[in-house]
Amino acid sequence: MLAGNALQTAYSFINAFWVGKFLGATALAAITVSQPALFVMIAAAGGLTLATNILVAQSFGARDWVSLRRAVQTSVLLIGSISIALLGLGLLLSERLLVVMNTPGEIFPIALAYLRIILWTIPFGFAIFLIGSMLRGLGDSKTPVYFQAVSVGLNTVLDPLLMFGWLGLPRLGLNGTAWATVISQGLAVVGLLLYVPRKSPIVMPGGRTLRLHRGTAWLLLRIGLPAMIQQSVVSVSMAVIVSLVSRFGAHADAAFGAALRIDHVAFLPALTVGLAVSSLAGQNIGASRFQRVREVFRWATALSVGLSVLICVPAITVPQILLRIFLNEADVIAIGAGYLRIVGITYVIYGVMFASNGVINGAGHTFVTTLFSVTTLWGIRLPLAALLPRYTHSLTGIWYAMLTSVACGMVMSLGYYLSGRWKRPIHRPGPGAAEQGGSQQEAPAKAR
Repeated sequence: MLAGNALQTAYSFINAFWVGKFLGATALAAITVSQPALFVMIAAAGGLTLATNILVAQSFGARDWVSLRRAVQTSVLLIGSISIALLGLGLLLSERLLVVMNTPGEIFPIALAYLRIILWTIPFGFAIFLIGSMLRGLGDSKTPVYFQAVSVGLNTVLDPLLMFGWLGLPRLGLNGTAWATVISQGLAVVGLLLYVPRKSPIVMPGGRTLRLHRGTAWLLLRIGLPAMIQQSVVSVSMAVIVSLVSRFGAHADAAFGAALRIDHVAFLPALTVGLAVSSLAGQNIGASRFQRVREVFRWATALSVGLSVLICVPAITVPQILLRIFLNEADVIAIGAGYLRIVGITYVIYGVMFASNGVINGAGHTFVTTLFSVTTLWGIRLPLAALLPRYTHSLTGIWYAMLTSVACGMVMSLGYYLSGRWKRPIHRPGPGAAEQGGSQQEAPAKAR
């Protein structure tokens, strides 16, 4: 899963490298202001597919193959439809979104053109999220990684080819990186759709067998909507932060965008462990093995914090070296270094918070983690980010607001975990009648 998330992050990492080093800070700033709008759409994929993962994991843990089949079929129809609707909505509102985020006029045209292309990754992103979540619910976190690896490799090759017009291809500049991402992710989805039915037919129903089960659809929305809102709140709050940073100019946007790429890599251990905890906790809660959930949390915290420290230390001590991967301008690097020296400690804090959130989400209590996100982001981060720069007269006020909100979120999440309320799951599947006395190997046949 860590490899898979690293590969997913590599898309934006690779694009930022080519753009920042060869097209300059202005082009990188255009990507930075475009990303929050895309992340709001992708947040819907993360939230709804988390619900799929929870239902699949709990049904698999309880050996309830009927519920598992319904979760898969309903998820494909529901989430597929939502992805198409969000693509249309994003294309319709793309210009307005950039206006709301105070996008500097000097980068507005190129940012808009880039955004209108990169939005076409939404259906592919939803498909990758959905297939990966179903496979993780069964304990298979490897299959999607293989296809993502090929896709990232293709993205790496296509970026310069389409940016600079090599090998007779059109010279597309910044837009070339967007088209490279669309093409590479689309091919990854095609590969998964061809391969997964042979390996795990239980999570890849044929078109003729797809049925929308109303009860399961309601359960997916009941679990998924809070998670979707939670991730959307994160994305929207980031859009607001970008708008606040934009007040300091295009170079501030470029520095923030480069620093965010470091964040994306640094968050991977905590994020990945949190997703793994959701699957493992869901399986063990479904089987009423609560002591194993506690063991999962302890080991997850130790692993996540340990890995996060390895990234936190260089981010705080030598941030300039990391930022030179994306930037050439010394003044832009200095702004980004100030961000990493303050916000870098949150990498470790996230290690604890995502582990406890994983247990809470695994029980289906996504409304609780959503409440934490709304409180810390909209009740703490954004008010402080708007207020503190008036006193610091610099971007550091925004950076300290981000640090404070993450610390408060960890305290809330850890407190809920220690209360033990996660022992009461939102959905408790029953063992399938056909499975009584059966074996795990019989699952795919019974699910069909």
